[in-house]
Amino acid sequence: MDEVKKALGRIGLTAAGLFLVLPQGARAIVPQDSTFFSTAHIESADSLSTYSDGDLWPSCWSDDGHLYSANGDGRGFTMVEPRPNPVYDIAVSRIQGLPGSLTGTTLTTHISQTWAVGEYNRKPTGMVCVDGAMYMAVQDLSWDFNDAPNATIAKSTDRGVTWSWNTSAPMFGNYVFTTIMFLDYGRNNAWNTFDSYVYAYGLDYNWRDSFDNSVPDPTKLFLARVPKTSIQNRATWQFYTGDLNGNATWSSDINLRQPVLQDDRRLYVSTRAPYGQPRDLSVISQGSVVYNKALNRYIYTSWTEYTFEFYEAPKPWGPWKKFLSKDYGGYPWSDTKNGGYSTTIPSKFISTDGKTMYVQSNTFMGGLENYNFSLRKLVVEPRVATTPSNARSDTANLAAPSNGTRAIEKVAHFGNLSYLNNGYLNDNEDSWDQENKTLDWWGYTWPRNYNLNKLSYTTGGMFTDGGWFSGNLWVQVRQNGQWVNVTNLRSSPYYPLTSAAGANRTYTFVFNDTWGDGIRIIGTPGGSAYFTSIGELAVYYTSSVTPSLLQDPGFENQTSGAVSYPWYVQGTDAKGIDRGLGYSHGGANNGWIRTSSRNWNALKQDVAVTPNTNYVLTAWIRSSANVVGGYFGVCTVPGTIISELNFGFLPDYTAKTVTFNSGSNTTVSVFAGFWAPGADSLIQVDDFTLTKL
Repeated sequence: MDEVKKALGRIGLTAAGLFLVLPQGARAIVPQDSTFFSTAHIESADSLSTYSDGDLWPSCWSDDGHLYSANGDGRGFTMVEPRPNPVYDIAVSRIQGLPGSLTGTTLTTHISQTWAVGEYNRKPTGMVCVDGAMYMAVQDLSWDFNDAPNATIAKSTDRGVTWSWNTSAPMFGNYVFTTIMFLDYGRNNAWNTFDSYVYAYGLDYNWRDSFDNSVPDPTKLFLARVPKTSIQNRATWQFYTGDLNGNATWSSDINLRQPVLQDDRRLYVSTRAPYGQPRDLSVISQGSVVYNKALNRYIYTSWTEYTFEFYEAPKPWGPWKKFLSKDYGGYPWSDTKNGGYSTTIPSKFISTDGKTMYVQSNTFMGGLENYNFSLRKLVVEPRVATTPSNARSDTANLAAPSNGTRAIEKVAHFGNLSYLNNGYLNDNEDSWDQENKTLDWWGYTWPRNYNLNKLSYTTGGMFTDGGWFSGNLWVQVRQNGQWVNVTNLRSSPYYPLTSAAGANRTYTFVFNDTWGDGIRIIGTPGGSAYFTSIGELAVYYTSSVTPSLLQDPGFENQTSGAVSYPWYVQGTDAKGIDRGLGYSHGGANNGWIRTSSRNWNALKQDVAVTPNTNYVLTAWIRSSANVVGGYFGVCTVPGTIISELNFGFLPDYTAKTVTFNSGSNTTVSVFAGFWAPGADSLIQVDDFTLTKL
């Protein structure tokens, strides 16, 4: 199987995370998905606003109990009309109260300076309060936002009114560690009880993806520590030199620094957005890192032009894992659905149990202006090991909100996720987002595990450019933090994979009994705009699942590496069962055929059918690159073809479907096989389904 793994392999796994093997042999790191939270939900738009002006708003919780924050490009909370010209490139404010009743006072605009020659502004990137003093990191940022060459740290001992800094040179230069975000350890840094350091995270080159590629995009998050008594003394800083697994070592040499988090994902690589709108975006950006004391977890909030990205870790140095990616879609945005930039979580606003946080973010993009200190709620539920105990019921919809259900999606065009489980089948939400995406999904996560075997998906609207799934449609459940395919999936009625799916029509998918704390329907979106729609999604553990027409459709009952009843083989070359080898589409096992001959070989099963009845047959198949003579279909028991299709190279498991009428037959044979090309070649097959139309 080594050659197949080489031919079909696209991803691998290290202790630090997934990596993609690039054509040049480089290794692109993608952090593992977190299993710390069972559910995580953030609002589709800001829900709490203030009468203020500006963006960025890094903050710190001072010893006097107030929140202090610095904004870029605005007047802060000094809202005198008409607007002064020019608007301040930086302002410091004191913010009083709690979410829902916040007021502010702008204290000063005199802080730090620009160091670079040319078109650069001052931008605040991080704040911390320790032993009654406040410190702020300020960078040079180009007017076009595409590079940040320098940064320094200013200090205030009178709670933000006046600031001092070294006016002779910046503390950091040459694009190294020039976007600085202090670790927020709560009021006056009091939650740091294990050492006397202040911690600061840094990015190289820029505060986010550089749209014009004038400098490299930041893909690595670095960490430094400094004694709290010498924060402005650059010589006392130490930089993390450990690994991505959280094994910490330190050095005073900044050139030896190593990232605590690396994420090389690129989002919105292919879009239909107008020329000039950002695309192919890196995901590490200026946000904030906060310690959630109640949960004993560190939270890093990042963003792209269209998404929020959330990571968690047990220590400041990791290991960091991704727990939520909230996609707000391409432009235009609206008051009810919008993302933003410079995502920060003020520690002051974290609930006592740690499960509710508030994310501050701003935007003037997508036809929407949210250019003030504003908050949206982030609610998390830590994962607790549970054993599914729900009994079978044909009426108990597990998607009911009372179960702690959280809707999940690739993107919701209008932000109406409540439509998925509000009981109204005639609603419409869709995933239009300007991205030419290859996968789309709708589903739920729960704070506990449930027994599951049925999902009812009601479509939303159908449009000229999309609204339906066009292929690779499947149901997945989340087990121990990982999404896995259900086995023996079949639908009623048959989902047509075209716009013929129709508007507000219900398709019931049943599958073998399984369990999980999440479920989703996932597949390739259809139409020229690559999106799907939804009206409702219901989930059950029912007693009325109709048995499959096929026996052992996923090869799960095969007890050895040899093919045995109810499956049999055709042809003389090597065939068998991969049992628990990680090559399956769903479950643990799959069938395979491998040969260097030019013979025909197939896996087959005879199945009873009703005469003169329409059926649909589906299987998941992948193959080596030299397969051109693959065939999948159904024939009479003597071997006369009733319906078949030809397939060639399938690098990933791909659903293949044929429809047929049984005619006068009471028994037919389903098969998957290929004419070998005379060189080492292979196909793998899994998860057959046969249902009446």
